[in-house]
Amino acid sequence: MTETTSTTLHCYVHPTRETMLRCKRCERPICASCAQRTPTGYLCNECVNQHKKIFDTALWYDYLIGPGIIFILSLIASGLLAFIASFIGFYMIFVAFAIAGGAGVFLSNVALRVTSKRRSRPLFITCAAGVALGAVPIGLMLLLSGGILPVISIGIYAVVATSTVYARLAGIQL
Repeated sequence: MTETTSTTLHCYVHPTRETMLRCKRCERPICASCAQRTPTGYLCNECVNQHKKIFDTALWYDYLIGPGIIFILSLIASGLLAFIASFIGFYMIFVAFAIAGGAGVFLSNVALRVTSKRRSRPLFITCAAGVALGAVPIGLMLLLSGGILPVISIGIYAVVATSTVYARLAGIQL
């Protein structure tokens, strides 16, 4: 008769949990709550994080140049939007959506060109923050001057343009 020896594996993160799963990359035992499912098998959290680092290609100066230029261009775009809002009136709310979408596409294209299409999630977030921060001075100036419709249009610009820039930089397809 053959003798079978079964060794019980325990998760390397949770030593009290028995498991039969192993990380496909490092072969460590992992429990079901620690396993990250991929198309080719299960990975532990450390291997997933190491794999993500491969795709972060941004350099340190991209975090300065990208958001800085986006801030200046967003400041100009929101200033132009505020100038147009003073003439159109109520319909400016509808025009703000169109202008903000176009400005978001333009700003994301500028950000991609300035950063040479380097990628990093923090870079996407800082560029999107540059759009929102560029609208803040104009919004505060309009709020102090007392016009509510231009402030609403700047708010629409900030939300739509910021989300458009982040979505396009991160490669999110709608």
